[in-house]
Amino acid sequence: MKFLITGITGFAGPHLANLLHKMGHKVYGLIRNTNGMENDIRDVVSDEVYSNITFLYADLNNHRMIEKIIKENNFDGVFHLAAQSHPPSSFIDPIGTFEDNIMGSANLIQAISDHQPECVFMFCSTSEVYGNVGIDGRKINNNDKILPANPYGASKAAIDLYVQERIQNKKLRGFITRAFSHTGPRRGKNFSISSDAFQIARIMKGMQEPVLKVGNLESVRVVLDVRDTVNAYYLAMINELESGGINGQIFNVCGDIPHKMKFFTDKLLEISKLNSVEQQVCPKLYRPIDIHYQHGDSSNLLKLTNWEPTISIDKTMSDLLDYWLFKIN
Repeated sequence: MKFLITGITGFAGPHLANLLHKMGHKVYGLIRNTNGMENDIRDVVSDEVYSNITFLYADLNNHRMIEKIIKENNFDGVFHLAAQSHPPSSFIDPIGTFEDNIMGSANLIQAISDHQPECVFMFCSTSEVYGNVGIDGRKINNNDKILPANPYGASKAAIDLYVQERIQNKKLRGFITRAFSHTGPRRGKNFSISSDAFQIARIMKGMQEPVLKVGNLESVRVVLDVRDTVNAYYLAMINELESGGINGQIFNVCGDIPHKMKFFTDKLLEISKLNSVEQQVCPKLYRPIDIHYQHGDSSNLLKLTNWEPTISIDKTMSDLLDYWLFKIN
């Protein structure tokens, strides 16, 4: 089958490309411009996989460019991962976040609706659309209220609702995934756990004093490995293409063991075998409005696709730290 990944040069995109190639599918990757940024994914993509990706170039904010791509290429499915996905940055530039996440998505959806109505569209939404809905400690259900706590979550919620409307009115075939916290190799160092891993790698290499700058270590998350996360995307897509029954579904993609963020910081320090590292709270790493507790209910995903996480948090943390040691070298 032929699949297009938007955001292939982001965090999850290359891991999804690896999985699609492994399963024998043809991978297309959408990139904003032709400045060679596709080479950046080679830190997690082998030469074999890379050489079998067909890169297409277009800006999602340019409807004519996107329409041309969709007219000229037939896809069985589109995984729409591209977004400005950093919540703190969305407070600094909410307009840019809305332009990229709302208008870019709307352009892509319109082009698919007009020219490839049978193509299955996966919208990568986010648990951020729920905001603090789960603050009472319960699992968040996919039918719970959408009440985002930051501009990034609001931008995703807008397209989340738009996709629901398009599917309901039979203008689009697809489903929505709301991924909860996930990390692993290639996660940007501006995200909390990866920030810790990056700094620890620098301390291990003698490039930073043994002082680890951290944010709010008291907030609670369930953290998945990115490779488990993209496997959920894939299983839902294949299920719809081969059997049907996924169209219009909304899936929370979440593990099942919540921890305070301090757990993940301590786990990385344990793996590094560093001693006497001071953890210093840095105000710049705090969100203006934080989500204090978040745990999702993925039961409909498990029921319909038999998906379940397979990668331990120890391996995820170890692979993330190894990734940053490699990148620093």
